[in-house]
Amino acid sequence: MANKVERIVARLQEKIAEGDFYEAQQQTRVAASRYIKTQSWSAAIDILASVAQSLLKAGQGGSGGDLCVMMMDVYKQAELKPDSAAKGRLLTCLRLFDGQEPTRKKFITEMISWSSKFGEYPAGDPELHHVAGSLYAEEHETYEAERHLILGTKDSPEVLLKMEYAWYKEGDAHMAPHYAARAIFGYLLIGNVRAANTCYRLFTSALSSDNAGLGVQDVSSASCDIRIFPSLPLLNFLGMLLLAIQRGAPEVYKGLVSKYAAQINEAEVWVEPLETIAELYFNISRPRQSNPLMDMMSGFLGGGAPQQPPRRTLRGTEAPTPAGLD
Repeated sequence: MANKVERIVARLQEKIAEGDFYEAQQQTRVAASRYIKTQSWSAAIDILASVAQSLLKAGQGGSGGDLCVMMMDVYKQAELKPDSAAKGRLLTCLRLFDGQEPTRKKFITEMISWSSKFGEYPAGDPELHHVAGSLYAEEHETYEAERHLILGTKDSPEVLLKMEYAWYKEGDAHMAPHYAARAIFGYLLIGNVRAANTCYRLFTSALSSDNAGLGVQDVSSASCDIRIFPSLPLLNFLGMLLLAIQRGAPEVYKGLVSKYAAQINEAEVWVEPLETIAELYFNISRPRQSNPLMDMMSGFLGGGAPQQPPRRTLRGTEAPTPAGLD
């Protein structure tokens, strides 16, 4: 069978070399479908992957992308596990896409979906997220890059942070904490404290190196080192927040939020993630939203507000799990 598959692939690649791209794509689909019907998964995948790569190299992103998406369907039918060979084939294809090709995003979505269903990571395989996120970062597609790198590998925080820092440098200097927080909050919300600390360390180091006149103060103790930026109070808040999380100190957290309340409220978008972080790490419930009608009914009936069932936090205490992590 291997020789037969090689001959099929060679014939199809000849068509690509001759510029007959559409015919190559259609004949590939027909050839792969024959093997799919007999559940000869390996043969179908080899044909689809080889021809897809040749089409992508020829600049035929639509045709190559179509075959890549079809290959993902075969992966799912075959119930392939996300091992190094299966992922390597996909990543080879992914790196050949032009950044402007619309089918690439669908291919990435299908890759993550497959790895989530047949692998050990419910949010998708970290290596696939890392490569997709890194490509988006190179192309300055910041939101897509963040979405994938947050769920990536141990190498992802550095890639994410470099992108956030480059983005920060395009704007106003006083906005530095907000760009740092995009990475730090993202990692904290999925329970990756180590990556959050890495992002803080890399961001503050780069900021200090690039701004000699910033007036940075290094504060050291027996248990920690932290940089203080007198002109950037929210950046100081982020550093001390990470220390409070590592120590599991809810009172310290409450004190920080109180001290920086004015700046946090001005930031607005910080409020909701901080409420979730307070639940996850300190077992501090979100402030109850007041409903005057419900409060009045509760008073008449002599009861209290209904209690939500508790869930486990990352520290083993009880608190709700943030949306999107179930």
